[in-house]
Amino acid sequence: MENKALLVIDMQNDYLWEQRKDMFSYNTPRLVSEVNKTIKEHKEKGFDIIYVVQLFPNIITNRWIIGFSIKGTEGAELYDGMDLVNDTVVEKNFPDTFTSSQFKKLFAEKNYKELHLCGLDECGCVGATAKGAIKAGCRTVLISAATGSRFPASKQEKTRSTLTALGVIYE
Repeated sequence: MENKALLVIDMQNDYLWEQRKDMFSYNTPRLVSEVNKTIKEHKEKGFDIIYVVQLFPNIITNRWIIGFSIKGTEGAELYDGMDLVNDTVVEKNFPDTFTSSQFKKLFAEKNYKELHLCGLDECGCVGATAKGAIKAGCRTVLISAATGSRFPASKQEKTRSTLTALGVIYE
């Protein structure tokens, strides 16, 4: 059987809780419900579930300039409304999960042939990871209902068109 994984990307407090920055305009209850449903379905199908978190080093310039996903802060933790079915959490510093040495090691060990993606944001880290997965030779599926976007519809359409042209499958 080929190894398959669901990557649950950047479902962190700073993007989803009530005290988030205004730029993170996700519908948290709807998105978390869809992500939890996706986790359950994929676990039942035998997929590995991998939680991916965006972390920036906890230095003063990052706290001032970026102000979110700062390593060691409560805001950088996985959102507590989300179902955690294991403790497989991968840290990344850049949008594409394939830039994480921790993920690359896991990916090589498990020899994944298919990756399904959900979380945040379609036009950001989920889209970048989809490109990385295609480049790595994986069958790549983006779960639309369980993926949020804070960007205008025109940018989403452009992202979808680009990803589809690369071979990403939208479900």
